[in-house]
Amino acid sequence: MSQVPLDRDELNNAIALLRNWKHKNDRLMKTFKFDDFREAIAFIVHISFYAESIDHHPILINVYNSVSVELTTHSAGNKVTSLDVVLANAIDKVAS
Repeated sequence: MSQVPLDRDELNNAIALLRNWKHKNDRLMKTFKFDDFREAIAFIVHISFYAESIDHHPILINVYNSVSVELTTHSAGNKVTSLDVVLANAIDKVAS
């Protein structure tokens, strides 16, 4: 399923509604901190089920108790689309 990249206004509006996500290098980015490695990995596993269900896979970087998430849509030329915003909101719900 191909997605259309968000234009500048759509992107700015989406970022304003997201909790502490940043836009850099055509990606939505956020780092989450947990009490320990086990919680960080549990978070990754939990979000992986939702990501797989919508066939949209984040870039995940784990270092001990921290998980950095980067979202971009490959089929849209590695730009941010509405699918990235949907996944960012879902990830925030899992983290809270």
